[in-house]
Amino acid sequence: MITSIIVGIDGSDAAQRALVLGCSIAKQYGARMQICHTPRQETVTYAAEAISGFYVGPNAAEQELLAEAAEKLCAQAKVIAAQEGVENVEVHVGQGDPASEVLDLAEASKADLIVTGRRGLGGLGALVLGSTSSQISKHAKCACLTVP
Repeated sequence: MITSIIVGIDGSDAAQRALVLGCSIAKQYGARMQICHTPRQETVTYAAEAISGFYVGPNAAEQELLAEAAEKLCAQAKVIAAQEGVENVEVHVGQGDPASEVLDLAEASKADLIVTGRRGLGGLGALVLGSTSSQISKHAKCACLTVP
């Protein structure tokens, strides 16, 4: 039985599909759902451009912009969850490595399932260390679902 789900988001289309699928599973099992987002400078620039509709540029993504974009992205995720019929969603904004943040939250929450998108907005580090979803699936102590 699935009682607790963590959905990792980064503003990508794959993350949005993961969120929608996570909501569907949460509804089906009556599970608690938590959304985890860890802002990164290279991904927030992309997300800020998508949300605002204008070019932000890599130098504009300072700490204030990171926080603002993370807040907007998480608010947008809560709206999507509500539209999918999942109302009581907790949102966690992490700092540092997204995979570590999701894994730590999953362990602290005793999550049964982690849902992430396969092709997110990861930067150059993904080429060296592997993608966030790959790192999560390697180290998670619960089931993982990676959405294309």
